[in-house]
Amino acid sequence: MGKAFRKGKLRFHGELKALAKPAAFDAWWAKARQRPWVVYAKRPFGGPQQVLKYLARYTHRVAISNRRLLALEGGRVTFEWKDYAHGHQSQAMTLEAVEFIRRFLLHVLPSGLVRIRHFGFLANRKRKQKLALCRSLLPARPTTAELDATSPNDRDARSPEPESQRCPICKIGRLVSIEVLTAEALAHWPAPVIADTS
Repeated sequence: MGKAFRKGKLRFHGELKALAKPAAFDAWWAKARQRPWVVYAKRPFGGPQQVLKYLARYTHRVAISNRRLLALEGGRVTFEWKDYAHGHQSQAMTLEAVEFIRRFLLHVLPSGLVRIRHFGFLANRKRKQKLALCRSLLPARPTTAELDATSPNDRDARSPEPESQRCPICKIGRLVSIEVLTAEALAHWPAPVIADTS
């Protein structure tokens, strides 16, 4: 944050206007860095599926879909919204076009930020090398793209996979035996928790 301030990328308005002065900002920033920041993340009420469903609306879509736009008349936009406080009822709201655009732009990411940022072995920087390493460490078959990239001679030299290692369902994937469970082992297996959905 200090670097952003020095480069003039931070703007302070209203009650925070005093922080625009370097001395005031430095004092505030020094105090903020001394505080032990602890992030408290509460379990979602609807479970992880609800969180994923909510986030999925934002990863591949814009702030509002075209079907929710009902009218544009006299410089005013009418659109549909869902009133969750009153039984998820669909309502219509009309705003001045400028206010509608202001609200819409709150959902547009600043330049340089991406909606989905992969990390680890899926991070863009070394994805190709890391995926190749993962595949070499796991007993995984090469992808179609990898097979296409090899020469026909290399493909012919590769021995076919034994029938016993093929997936009995799809006949394409590779079946890797991790553990064989006996009846005795299953008897000591923890009973599944069945949620009451009534």
